[in-house]
Amino acid sequence: MKYPFLPSVGRGLILLTTTLLPLTASAGIVLQVKGLPDDLQQAVISASGLSAYATRSVSEAQVRRLFKQVQTQVDGILRPYGYYHSTVHGELDPKGQDWALSLQIEAGPPVLIEQVQATLPASAREVPAVRSSLRALRALQGKQLDDGNYESARDTVTSALTANGWLDAKLDTHRVEVDTRRNQARVELAWNIGPRYRFGPVDFSGSQFRPGVLDRYVPFPAGTAYTQDQLLQLQQSLTNTDYFSMVDVRPDMSHRQGQIVPVLVNLHPAKQTIYTGGPFYGTDTGPGIRAGLSKRWINRRGHKWSNELILAQRLKSLSTLYTIPMPGPNQRSFNFGANFLDANTVTSVAHTFEVVANETRLWHGWTRTLGVHALTGTFTVGKRGTESDRIAGLEHGSSTLVYAEGSLARKRMDNSTFVRRGWSLNFTARTTAGSALSSARFSQLMADAKWIRAFAGRNRLILRGSAALTDTNDFDALPPQLRFFAGGDRSVRGYAYQAIGPLNKSKRVIGGRNLLIGSAEMEHYFTPHWGMAGFVDAGNAFNGMDYRPQLGTGLGLRWLSPVGMIRIDVGMPVHSIYGHGVQLHVNIGPDL
Repeated sequence: MKYPFLPSVGRGLILLTTTLLPLTASAGIVLQVKGLPDDLQQAVISASGLSAYATRSVSEAQVRRLFKQVQTQVDGILRPYGYYHSTVHGELDPKGQDWALSLQIEAGPPVLIEQVQATLPASAREVPAVRSSLRALRALQGKQLDDGNYESARDTVTSALTANGWLDAKLDTHRVEVDTRRNQARVELAWNIGPRYRFGPVDFSGSQFRPGVLDRYVPFPAGTAYTQDQLLQLQQSLTNTDYFSMVDVRPDMSHRQGQIVPVLVNLHPAKQTIYTGGPFYGTDTGPGIRAGLSKRWINRRGHKWSNELILAQRLKSLSTLYTIPMPGPNQRSFNFGANFLDANTVTSVAHTFEVVANETRLWHGWTRTLGVHALTGTFTVGKRGTESDRIAGLEHGSSTLVYAEGSLARKRMDNSTFVRRGWSLNFTARTTAGSALSSARFSQLMADAKWIRAFAGRNRLILRGSAALTDTNDFDALPPQLRFFAGGDRSVRGYAYQAIGPLNKSKRVIGGRNLLIGSAEMEHYFTPHWGMAGFVDAGNAFNGMDYRPQLGTGLGLRWLSPVGMIRIDVGMPVHSIYGHGVQLHVNIGPDL
């Protein structure tokens, strides 16, 4: 309907009124782009700005002006992606009260990077991180010119320089020449890096300890070349001590002297005493309660003391551990502990008391522990479930063992809460000094490995393996914790805890000298916190070469809860004499 007798303002009011009567009658612009890959289509739609008019009333004059404008914008939108010869054919059609804008775009041939010339002093190229970033930049040669990829690679070189001590580094020469006739581009870059800075003294502020105690966590001596990785390592080490609620590590650029940069560490003590406790359930232990008391520090030298009591259906234990940090850059500490254990699994009963003293330190990237254990107690093996200890066929024993133990542990992960790429390795060796001070002579070697890799978005592959060997002159004198069994949450799922192993003459599981276990698990997450898993576990404890792996398989539920990863698995044994039916496994804890 037209109103030629009304002034323009009146016509506008009538148009507004008639537009608002039906709620769905607002005229808008719908832009459709054809002829380009999806990412470039989205780039054109986003850069054109027409999405803002999708639900806005516009006049025909506005639509035609916007249509003409977007046609001229296309060439500029595509140039950052390497296309300098685009052509556009457009159509404008009214669709009811909306307008359909259709663009048929031919991007044309892309511009390729013919040469990348990047100039850096030899001293910087010798640093692995800088050399790697420079190699990634030069790898753009022969590829399509893309401003985003090029700028990211260029800036990565500058970031690597500043992260490795060239704090004054700047890009002096920055030239990209595009020959549109030949569709070739030449890149020329040169950095003026200046002097390389070095670490000065580290000043700790807010610490509750006497001077010098925290020096053991500094991974670099004064005069070492400045790197951000070393600062991050210092912050992580201090955070891992559990002494502090806040750790802030930063270079003190305002007080640098020449090329020497002091480091400031601002700290805030955490709560000194920690009380923990509450009910829990584990398929290996049954229902129970746990209570703990820990002192994050008990004096100005940073000594620690922790205690834990567990009262569960099949496990009762009381443990204490005292830790004395020692000076030095390798985070060395002496640890003294004691543990009383009353364990009642489906195959054994043990009442033991153990005292341990060891030294722990960082050693070539590993955590190394060397110490001595003294273990004494009584035990019964060969049980079946909750039957009496007096049943025929059970084996009873008592022993005292004094042995040395050494271990190496190492792990790498991209995220401690939910690992997408990570692994862990643990090696342990034990031995008595012959039969001196011990009821039997024995030596053991053990190895555990775990590997996690995420792929295709929300999927993870988890591989796990364990192996162990024992040499002894009296296997009957070894308590259950020094024998090897299979089965349970962290072993072969589908079987009860420690339900698999060599049998005695009465066909009862008594544990073995050796162990070999492997596991493969696939997880898929439907949301960032919920997922499911499928797994296959295989393995057994055995003597000599008589290895007969038992197989377990099943499905599981995964929940990344506020308290950590919760795993609920339902497993079944496959053609096994050790079990049948469904076994429930519940496991709470970190991935590595």
